[in-house]
Amino acid sequence: MKALPALHYYSKKERSETSFRKSKVLQLGLLCLFFLTLQGGIMKAQEECEWHCFHGSNRTNKSAETGLLKKWPEAGPELLWTISGLGEGYSSVSVAKGYLFTAGMMEQQTCVFAFDLTGNLVWRKPNGQFWETNMFHARSYTGSRSTPTYDDGIVYHLGELGRLTAFDYKTGEEVWSIELREQFDADIPEYGYSESVIVDGDRLYCSPAGKKGYIVCLDKKNGNLIWANAEIPGTVGFGSLVIFEYGGYRQLSGLSSNCIYGVDSKSGKLLWHVEYENSRSNNVADIIFHNGNVFASSGYGKGSILIRLKASGKEITTETVWNTDLMDNHHGGIILHHGYLYGAGHNARGWFCLDFETGRQMWKANGKGSLTYADSMLYCLDERGIMTLVRATPESFNATSAFEIPSGGKGMYWAHPVVCGGRLYIRHTDKLYAYDVGDK
Repeated sequence: MKALPALHYYSKKERSETSFRKSKVLQLGLLCLFFLTLQGGIMKAQEECEWHCFHGSNRTNKSAETGLLKKWPEAGPELLWTISGLGEGYSSVSVAKGYLFTAGMMEQQTCVFAFDLTGNLVWRKPNGQFWETNMFHARSYTGSRSTPTYDDGIVYHLGELGRLTAFDYKTGEEVWSIELREQFDADIPEYGYSESVIVDGDRLYCSPAGKKGYIVCLDKKNGNLIWANAEIPGTVGFGSLVIFEYGGYRQLSGLSSNCIYGVDSKSGKLLWHVEYENSRSNNVADIIFHNGNVFASSGYGKGSILIRLKASGKEITTETVWNTDLMDNHHGGIILHHGYLYGAGHNARGWFCLDFETGRQMWKANGKGSLTYADSMLYCLDERGIMTLVRATPESFNATSAFEIPSGGKGMYWAHPVVCGGRLYIRHTDKLYAYDVGDK
């Protein structure tokens, strides 16, 4: 008969030590599980955050994110990673399906880039010859302008010389492309095409500003023409289109070199336009629509204007509510929040807050640049490279934090910042910086 193993009876001290060790292992396991869950939640939030095109899918330049820091450390928020090798340009970033998209000029070509959310390059594809000015004073303006637009598995990008291309978002494989200048008989714009195209349903809209089509509607699946409108006065505008519903129409609205206009997105019919031209004929900032009103702003001393639309049957007329020399926005964009406008002036230099309904100045502060909005805060990027966090309130310019962005090359900090997935993305020429602005 096989002998049974000897039994060991644990003393009270041994039992206590064993229990303590098990407790520590359990605590360590729970702690690891907590951090893995937290990490997974953060990664999921980053992957789920999407900013499909320039100024976001609704073109308001306002992120819906919450839980962000209201004040940064003295040296600024944590820099998570830096991407180098983007070349020259002022393209911002779009974010979709766990990818970042932007564009830059390299080796005399415009290139579109896709990165994962850790900053690793997924693909890089050319999109036509780059634009270069002959004007001596504008030599530093060389480089990409348009921000890629993501929709339904495709990334669309407009090159500076008018090549519009659709890429597969995962591989960068070219799906289709067209040359807008050739097809619509357009001249090369003074500063290159700068528009970020917009997709609505099965249609893509853009503005070649040609004799055969100032604004056009294309089938997003193949680039085939659906309609073209050649009635809009002026040459190319350098802003991007905005879509809104009013007067029984789904309207496309933007600025040419000398007017603000609204077009029926279904048929291409010009519904209304208002003369609006600055001394350089280069309107840039996107319009804002709110409660039947269209706001526009332009640099070089033009100022800001609010236009009221009036619908009568199928006709739409316009009425100027107010205009002002204040906040003549150059190209940094303007945000509407809770009835107040926030942005920067050009000749009327400074950061401004204006009352949307009256145009009255609420406050003004030193600086000039671009901005975005998230979680009740304005992220104001001065064109010299200082990022300032400001409370979005009309009472005063209440800055809670500021830090200096590293240099990514020559030229101003003109690419618009983006907040998505608890991160602040800032592009300066050759580099893209990702900062952690989530409140852990």
